Amino acid sequence: MKNTGLPRRIGAMLYDGLLLFAVLMLVGTPFVAIRGGEAVEPLTDPFFRLTLAATIYLFFVGFWMRAGRTLGMQSWRLQLETAAGGKPTLGACTIRFFAALLSWAPAGLGFWWQLWDREHLTWHDRLSGTRIVHYPKE
Repeated sequence: MKNTGLPRRIGAMLYDGLLLFAVLMLVGTPFVAIRGGEAVEPLTDPFFRLTLAATIYLFFVGFWMRAGRTLGMQSWRLQLETAAGGKPTLGACTIRFFAALLSWAPAGLGFWWQLWDREHLTWHDRLSGTRIVHYPKE
């Protein structure tokens, strides 16, 4: 199976970003309700910050572990798998999650890297031993 290109990845990321935004709104609702409708300052509330970070982690790692793809990836017919074509482990998914943060840090260079990579892999693909493949319509 062929590793997927950057445009499909971006499409899936945009879709997942919208879904994740909605999930974070739901998770944040109790924090706002406890404050009587007042906004929560993430910089001054470490528990709120930790809750949001845990939610983002669980969103991605949970989907990757359960189905090998997020809802955005499913829409773009993408699948996360190990380099050997198997199902990724919790460790690989966790490494992939944190390595993806590193890929974003220098202006997304870790993602752009796949344009020059011989196998079209990103930094987090390489660091986690995983890849995203495209399954065309049957």
